[in-house]
Amino acid sequence: MIEIHSKLPAQGVTIFSIMTAMAQRLNALNLSQGFPDFPAPPDLLQALSQATFDGFNQYAAGDGLLALREQVAQQYLQRDELQLDPLTEITITAGATIGIFSAIQAFIHAGDEVIIFDPSYDSYAPSVQLVGGKAIHIALNAPEFSVDWNQVKSAITDKTRMVIVNTPHNPTGAIWAKQDWLNLIELIQDKNIIVLSDEVYEHLIFDGAKHYSALSFPQLRDRSFVVGSFGKTFHVTGWKTGYCVASPELMKVFRQIYQFANFCGVTPVQMALANYMSQHPEHIAGLSSFYQQKRDLFISGIEHSKFSLIPSKGTFFQNIDYSAIRPDLNDVEMCKILAEEYKIVAIPVSVFYKQAPENLRLIRFCFAKKDETLIQACEILNQV
Repeated sequence: MIEIHSKLPAQGVTIFSIMTAMAQRLNALNLSQGFPDFPAPPDLLQALSQATFDGFNQYAAGDGLLALREQVAQQYLQRDELQLDPLTEITITAGATIGIFSAIQAFIHAGDEVIIFDPSYDSYAPSVQLVGGKAIHIALNAPEFSVDWNQVKSAITDKTRMVIVNTPHNPTGAIWAKQDWLNLIELIQDKNIIVLSDEVYEHLIFDGAKHYSALSFPQLRDRSFVVGSFGKTFHVTGWKTGYCVASPELMKVFRQIYQFANFCGVTPVQMALANYMSQHPEHIAGLSSFYQQKRDLFISGIEHSKFSLIPSKGTFFQNIDYSAIRPDLNDVEMCKILAEEYKIVAIPVSVFYKQAPENLRLIRFCFAKKDETLIQACEILNQV
């Protein structure tokens, strides 16, 4: 009988799949996994249909359709006054996760250390583990989920090769201020450390705050890798299309890996996005206010419930604290009760940690939903 030795022996099915399956089994309201329950823009869907009829059905260039890369460059020029070369500095990927995976594969070797801030997206650490690297987990300071920079300084060693940043942050909704980036620069400017910045929620920033990209800082320009997501921005998570931006030197190494991981993204999807972005710049311009309205609807709807919260500063997630209701339960147990007894499904925040704090009593809800879905969710939560 063949012997099977998993490279990720402790890795089971993701919590997102588990909770979505639970929602389907119980016919419960699903505010767990991060996807909208409302349709994509009609003109974008029409653009996809048109792209297929126009013959964009064969392999795209491995680096992505130039028309879409040019739209990404235009986005950075308008927002950050940053000039990017679409040919050498931008690659279109089949989703953001494979971009993150390929960047880690490209730059991390066995024995290298990678700093990860917990709670963290669940693909980071396994991607490091698969190449023989070591993930160094640093817990953010709750309830604001800020960075302890003294702890970061202590964690950096001669083996540190990468720091993974996520802003706006999933699952907490926290964002990095300019000072956070300056603190990071001070710690790594004289070291051989790459920054991998997961910025997939870059357009979902609330209350007049500003998104600072790693690429906005000249000191990080030649050592940073930024990952973005069209799925998050255009309400089409199932299209699995993202992008990566880096200096030509970093991008060359990234493409060496990515070409064997996926080769290219879906051609008609790329053409549809390029055409829609060129014709509808107002979509991105209005995205923050669109999602802030949904955040505000959700948090105002549970204002008089027994839950407490700090309003999310970005992303389309809101954490709520249930410690005034059932402090005796951990968050996994609380999510199970909400699903089985109240027919509403959320994500326990502890699963985003390597080792969660014992007193953590937070659960994450996705508010990328129709207003009627959010109102229904609030009605349920007010009964808890």
